[in-house]
Parts: sequence; structure tokens; C-alpha cells
Amino acid sequence: MSARKAYPFDDIEPKWQHYWLDKRLFRAADPGEEGSNKPKFYVLDMFPYPSGSGLHVGHLEGYTASDIIARYKRMKGFNVLHPMGWDAFGLPAEQHAILTGTHPAITTKQNIANFKRQIQSMGFSYDWSREIDTTDPAYYKWTQWIFLKLFEKGLAYVAEAPVWYCPMLKTVLANEEIIHTPEGPRSERGNHPVIRKLFRQWFLKITAYAEKLLEGLETVQWPESIKEMQRHWIGRSEGALIKFAVEGKELEIEIFTTRPDTLFGATFLVLAPEHPLVEAITAVEYRNEVENYRAAAFLKSDLERTELSKNKTGVWTGGYAIHPVTGDKLPIWISDYVLMTYGTGAIMAVPAHDYRDYEFAKTFGLPIKKVVVPEKQTEEIGSECFTGEGVAVHSGFISGLRTAEAKKKIIEWLEEKKRGKKDIQYKLRDWLFSRQRYWGEPFPIIWKEGKPLPVPEEDLPVLLPDLDDFTPTDEGIAPLSRKKDWVVLPDGGKREINTMPQWAGSCWYYLRYCDPSNEKLPFAAQKEKYWLSPHGVDLYIGGAEHAVLHLLYARFWHKVLYDIGLVSSPEPFYKLVNQGIILGEDNQKMAKSRGNVVNPDAIIQEFGADTLRLFEMFLGPLQQSKPWSSKGLEGPYRFLARVWRLFMDEDGEGLWVLKKDIVDEEPPLPIKKLLHQTVAEVTQDIENFQFHTAIAKLMTFVNELTKEKKRWKSVLEKLLLLLSPFAPHICEELWHNIGHKDSLAYEPWPEYDPKFLEEEWVEIIVQIDGKVRGRLRAKKDADKDELTTKATDIPAIAKWLENRVCSKIVYVPNRLINFVLE
Repeated sequence: MSARKAYPFDDIEPKWQHYWLDKRLFRAADPGEEGSNKPKFYVLDMFPYPSGSGLHVGHLEGYTASDIIARYKRMKGFNVLHPMGWDAFGLPAEQHAILTGTHPAITTKQNIANFKRQIQSMGFSYDWSREIDTTDPAYYKWTQWIFLKLFEKGLAYVAEAPVWYCPMLKTVLANEEIIHTPEGPRSERGNHPVIRKLFRQWFLKITAYAEKLLEGLETVQWPESIKEMQRHWIGRSEGALIKFAVEGKELEIEIFTTRPDTLFGATFLVLAPEHPLVEAITAVEYRNEVENYRAAAFLKSDLERTELSKNKTGVWTGGYAIHPVTGDKLPIWISDYVLMTYGTGAIMAVPAHDYRDYEFAKTFGLPIKKVVVPEKQTEEIGSECFTGEGVAVHSGFISGLRTAEAKKKIIEWLEEKKRGKKDIQYKLRDWLFSRQRYWGEPFPIIWKEGKPLPVPEEDLPVLLPDLDDFTPTDEGIAPLSRKKDWVVLPDGGKREINTMPQWAGSCWYYLRYCDPSNEKLPFAAQKEKYWLSPHGVDLYIGGAEHAVLHLLYARFWHKVLYDIGLVSSPEPFYKLVNQGIILGEDNQKMAKSRGNVVNPDAIIQEFGADTLRLFEMFLGPLQQSKPWSSKGLEGPYRFLARVWRLFMDEDGEGLWVLKKDIVDEEPPLPIKKLLHQTVAEVTQDIENFQFHTAIAKLMTFVNELTKEKKRWKSVLEKLLLLLSPFAPHICEELWHNIGHKDSLAYEPWPEYDPKFLEEEWVEIIVQIDGKVRGRLRAKKDADKDELTTKATDIPAIAKWLENRVCSKIVYVPNRLINFVLE
């Protein structure tokens, strides 16, 4: 080998990448195969969308972390499933096709090839025999099959609804794909203006699973912030449904309230402009004014309509409701601050105890009647609007009761009189599931006599036909409508022309990895049970930006599959780790438009993949965002060169040869102690995802070994095993150079003997407010600041301290550290 570089990574890395691929070294053993008797471990990356710009260094952070865990777990004796595939349907490829005329299938294939090349150049230990592509008919056949299961269960339906339409993208978007800006609502993809438009759309009834989706969050190990985002999106509210009769009409308005104890304070009703009863309730003389108001409200976003600071607007319908307890006549208004998408689309307005109702009442001179006062206040004094809990007043038979008791008693009365009932409502809306695009999965649906019918299973997949023009019509009609010979069937039936959203393929891909070549089923039950029982994917690594969309949708599909007996676990992903964003050198999020994207190809060419892997992990804690710094690459590169020179020398001709001072002797006690301490610390750090500190300890270990005149083979071997999950190429080469014929990928992970740690290491109990929340190993007599940093780096402890203020830290040397919270 030539010694052109600090060490010959440019020869080593391609060599071992080819070796791993040729030997299929990382192929996971399916049940019944040799190796399947080991405990299984399924570690999964959120698979990428293969864009034309290729991977950047931000993508690689999560992939490197998952690969470290996968390699570590194999060495710990696990049968590891670590797959990769492509989430390849979507708008960017289609927009490129519209601009260039190139079929999206062609650009997608090219992009996948480029992504795969880049990923393989990093030496990630993926089982490539399980590679999937959501645009492959062999894959989307089963996406369509699962959709039919949803359809059979009544969870997929068609409705005409006001939806978000993007004129620039010429497609409908789900609520979750809209961002609200001071300039108005815009598309998340492309940041284009969007408008409201009535469309016939497919919806999935995710609302039927709202409670199960909430309950499941208690069973998974996810960051609390992600759980909270899902809880907020689902938006569970407990309260009562109350019926108000409409004066002079055989109609009832149902309202949902979380404060039924304020019923006696209701002085008017407000309906959402879209409420189906508005036309029937509106008096003739108010009809024009009401219709004009409804048309204007239709064009606004929910955010614009519910903004607290906006001036309240509304129109009286001319109708009255009858109070269910007092019999009073309450005027019925419409206003855009009430949404059809929350509760029943109608509210009883209690202006003395709700700020929005209060503003509305003040604007239109409507009565304000106080019916709750603070518990410590017997007289009605203070603000006109009190929104807290307290004691009921001026409320008939519930007067004098505290809020909780008053709620209970009024609900009992309503149920007894059949004028209402206890109820739970959710903010979650059904999932808008169709797109007026070409590049997506066709629906397995045929329309006959105005009814949607399922395509027979034996006729799946419904293949996406070729088109020359991928542009939706100016009216927003899907481009598949142009393919008349595909749309219209010989028996007169017509195919559904909309396609599924990109989320469809990513809702279940982790299941297909269990059995990717199955032609008869999406996956065999035996394989699914082996890999996902008892609690789903063991470790899922990806960005926090998928907190609601992908994770919520995948959980919904999985729970449906669980209910019909197709999967063995109620949740898809057990442990979730979000890697932080790697920012550009300008401290901004990497983006082509900013010109701050760092491409890994040039770095690998100059420094090697092992250096890039180490550098990404050494930047800081995995879960934190951190800026990129190209200057920092030199440090890991020099470290790997030092590792290389522990083993190798240059001969007189400039070739690398094994050092002559590597000996098969017992190392001295200080080296033995250092080795066991390093093994203990690196093991603990990997288990806690503290890869940056594990690398720091390996650097210290190498520095100490470099000072020694001898090289103890047993110590060097342990070093290679410890370093190999982080820098696998150089470790494989050196392992081979010191006499091993097989790969080190399945060598046992080094173990430490506690007797070598007793003198210098102690276990510290970590408490929060006096309760044990974790433990850590530390050097004896370590100082308080060092221990505080180490403790707060533990994810479980960080979770408890998140968004909390610590008033003091109590440290009992060598025993415990206690965080006292305010």
C-alpha cells in the first residue's frame, strides 16, 4: 500500500464495503434460519425521500447513530435487523417531470441509485437483501391491499369537504401539510399560498382511533416532547353534549362544552358558518346577510378565524334556542370563531366565563351573566370574565357547589331529563387521504352508479399508467383523468383518478422489511411476530419533524392491522430517538436555497468515511442541534491515523507493515485497569446514546497506549472491537492485519471485570426531588460540576429536567446527586 495519506483509508474503505456486500455479512436471520435463536433486535431509520440533490451530512447523523447501535448489538449477541429503503413517491419528482418532461420513474430510479451509492460509501451495515421502494408495484400492491382493509372496516370514505388547495402545486393538501404565517396559510412544501376549495375527497377515519392513539403513548419510550405534540394534536376534552331546542322548529342544536357547570350562564348560541342547520334556522329577512358572511368565512384559515386578538365578527340568524333548564330564549348567531372541525360546530356562549364569548358579547351588546366565582370569594367582584374553576352561583340547583361537583350534578340532571349526556370530544380530524397528482399509488377503487367498489384482491396491484402530461387540470382535476382508456373500464365502471398521498407508503414500510419478497401477503405472520413482538420496532431513529404526521399516521394504520389480527404488537415503534439537526456553518438549517448544504462525497474523498462517521458523532449529544464545522474534521482524522500507527509502520519503500513490537504478553496492571475502565465507560455511553463521550474515552485510551513502548496484542484487539461500531473500516483492516481471517462484526463485545474498577470507580445514584431516577458510573471523588454534566446527559434524567427549573443540587460524594426542582 502507498502511504500517500495519514493512513490509507482510500484503499481500505472500498475494500471492506465490497467484502461486506459480497459476503452478505449483515443479512438478518429470519425465524427458522441459522442465527434466529439469538435474541432479536430491530433497529430502524426513517427511510429517506430520494431527492435529486442527494444526501447531505445532516441525513447521515441518524444513520450513523443507528449503525453504531446495530453493530454494537450484533457483537452483544443479537440477531439484528437493520434495513434501508426508499420513500419514493411524492411531489418533487412530479414537479421535476412537469418542468422537464422526464418521467418521474426515471428520475426516481436515478436518485435512488445516487442515494444508495452515498449510503454504501459510509459503510453502514444495512441488510440490503430487504431493500424496498414504495414506487415498486410489488410494494404498492400491498399498500393498496391495506387500503382495502381500511375500506372494508368503514375507515375509508368519500366526502365533499372544504379543503386546502394549492394553486401553484395544483393539489389538495391535508391540514397537517399547511403552515400558518402572518401573510396567510401556505403549503409546507414549497411555501406557496393556499386557498379553501370544495372537493370530493377520500378520508381515513383516524378519529375512530383517537382514544387508542392516546392510550398507546403511555406504553412507548419516546421523548416526552413528541408525546405531548401528539396528545395536543389529538386534543382530548371531557365534558357534556347538551341539546337546545330551536324555537318554532322541530330542530335541536347539540353543543359540546367542557364546562357544563356554566350552563346557567349561557346567554346566546353561536354556530359555525358551515353548520348544516344554519339555513334551516335563519329567518328569511336575514338570509342574504348570513349567506354573505358564510362565503367570506369559507375563505379563511382556521388560524385566522380563531386568533384571540382578532376583532369578533358575526351575524344573527333571527332564530332562538330554548335553554334546556330555564326555558329562556337565547338568540342564535353565526360567527367564524366557532369551527365546524371542533366539537359539534356549535357552542353555548357563556361570556362571563370564556374570553372569546366575552369579546363577542361586548362587540354586539349581548348579556353577560356570571355563574362561577373564585372559591375564596363569596361576593361577585373582580373581572367581568372569570375562566377558572370555583363555586357555582345564580345556577339553580347547582349553586354553592364547587366546579367538579357542579359538573357531575348538572350532567346527571341532563341525562335524567334526556337533554344531554357526558361526552368526550377530540380536536383530531379525519385524515384527508387523496391527492390530485400523478406520482402516487392509484386507489384500488372502481366507481359504478356513483358508488365506490373495491378492486378484487386478485387484480392487485392497480398499476400506475404512463402519461405524457403530468400536470393537473386548471380546475385541480387529477392528471390520471386524461388516460381515458385506463379510467373507463369495458363494463362502464370508472377507476378512481386521485392518488394516495406520500404518507401511504411510509405508514407500513417497517412491516414489509420483515418479509420483503413475499408475493402472497404483505408479510408472513411468523416473520412479523418474530421481528415485532412484543412491542414493535425496538429502536426507531429519525428527525423530530415527523412528530405528528408520519408517526401518527403509521400508528393509526398499525392499530387497525392489530385489530384485524395482522400484527402482533399494538404499537409500531417502541423506543424513539430524535437526532438533532446539523446546522450549516452559518448556523442556519441546511438548505439548497441558502447554499450551506455540505455534501458528504467530497469529505469522504478527502478524509474517509470513518472520519466523517466519528466527526458527526463527536459534534455533541445526538439529540441536540449543532453547527457543522469543516475545520473540526482534522481532529478525528488525526485520531484514526494514531490508531493506525499503533499497529502499522512504514517500511523503507513507503509500504505499510505490521509493527514488530506487538507482543502476546499480559499487559501491566495500569494498562489492564485503563482497558477495563474504557470498556465499562464506552459500553455505558453506547447504551445511553452518548456517542460523543464514548469517542472521547477512546481517544484518551489511544493517547495512553501511544505513550507505551510495547503493544499488547490482547489490548489492541479490545481497542479495535470497541472502536469498530464508530469506525468499522479501519478496524476491520487492522483486525485482519493482526492475524484474524474473519470479520470482527460478530466478535463478542469486550467485557470488563469490576475488580479493576473498584479502586477508582463508584456508582452514583441520581435523584430528582429525592426519588431515584437513574444511576451513573463516575470516578471516585469526582467533582460536583463534572457529575452534574454527566447526569444531565443521561436521556432519562434529561426528560425529568425538561422545562423545569432546578433550585439546588445536593451532592453526597461517591454516593448520590439530587436535583431539587422549584
